[in-house]
Amino acid sequence: MTKRFIRRTFIAAGVGATAAAVLLAPTGKALAADIIKIGTPLALTGGLADEGRKQKIAYDMWLKRVNKAGGIKVGKKRMKVELVEYDYQTDGKRAQQLVEKMITRDKIDFLMAPFGSGHTKIVAAVAARYGVPVMASVSSSVSVYNQGFKNLFGTLAPNTGLTDAMFKHFKKSMPNATRVAILGRNDVFPKSMAKALAKDSKKYGYQVVYDQLYPVGTLDHASAVSKMKSLKPDWIYVTGYTQDLILVRKQMADQGLHAPIVTMITGPAYKEFVDSVGKLAEGLTSASWWHHATQYKSNDVFGSTAAFTKEFRAREGHDPDYVHASSAAALAVLQQAIENAGSKDKEKVRDALAKIDIVTFYGPIKFGANGMNQARELPIIQIQHGKPVVLAPANIMQAKMISVPKN
Repeated sequence: MTKRFIRRTFIAAGVGATAAAVLLAPTGKALAADIIKIGTPLALTGGLADEGRKQKIAYDMWLKRVNKAGGIKVGKKRMKVELVEYDYQTDGKRAQQLVEKMITRDKIDFLMAPFGSGHTKIVAAVAARYGVPVMASVSSSVSVYNQGFKNLFGTLAPNTGLTDAMFKHFKKSMPNATRVAILGRNDVFPKSMAKALAKDSKKYGYQVVYDQLYPVGTLDHASAVSKMKSLKPDWIYVTGYTQDLILVRKQMADQGLHAPIVTMITGPAYKEFVDSVGKLAEGLTSASWWHHATQYKSNDVFGSTAAFTKEFRAREGHDPDYVHASSAAALAVLQQAIENAGSKDKEKVRDALAKIDIVTFYGPIKFGANGMNQARELPIIQIQHGKPVVLAPANIMQAKMISVPKN
């Protein structure tokens, strides 16, 4: 594949896109001053392309709404928004280079982080050198936020809350399942989720019978699957990104590996995962940071969970997942901070972000001292009859937990 930069510039009342962005870019100092430029590095190709496209859909939805309303209110005027987009091809080094280009050449005002904790950590380090505020929509690993990046803010709650919720719910729903096998991708977020489960298993009465990490880019999990099968676990827990999890699930079926509980973080939350594995998705559990069953009302451009979900369904033909919602919410929060600051001055907006305490269509957003959205009760989901349903928390529960059916 020929490597090339892809940039789209969005202006005017609706949404416009062109490969020759310079032709549509504002000209003249006065016009440029009335535009808010937000950098959006996206993995539109490569191993995280599915995830990158989710972010793009959400960004486009927000952009269309905000520019149709005249833009973001800054003091006494409204300023249109331009998204400066590049495909970093799921390459962390390329993401680093492109963010440097966005800041120094494209003169972006603010930055959206790419998908995942690992790539977020990379671009946050670049942005920190230039004092550019960064909104991270899909990064929940505490290890990213403990680096002293004072300009980094994330809409996902810490991932530690996900494992605690699963331990408690599974123990109550399936008390006889006590032996857990853990297989995790050796990457920032998937590794942290695997290690969190291993660390706290004993506290909740589980015996870890298998605990291994696989390298990024692994194309065959047969050996790990075979070993887990020999150990007869009651709970199989696998972390990774969509293509990793699809491969593991199919190889589990090929080798006849079965357990009453099979958890994959976070594949079952995604439609493309369920579509890819078909009936093999039935009964799989996962954790999420959001589900459209929640019913928040807000003052952001979407107005409510229901309105966001309705628009998404009309556009895409299926339900949104937490990546879509968190990505759109990150921009909504940035918009609110700019309006609160009454300026697009980077330092003033950074300070406004640090003080944010609002309810969005996605849910409550209040950043802690490290820039992470504060912990809250997060949904546990399970695929039943081909769709994700909520097992917990009780206020949005849609079904009771079932055992994974044998292949």
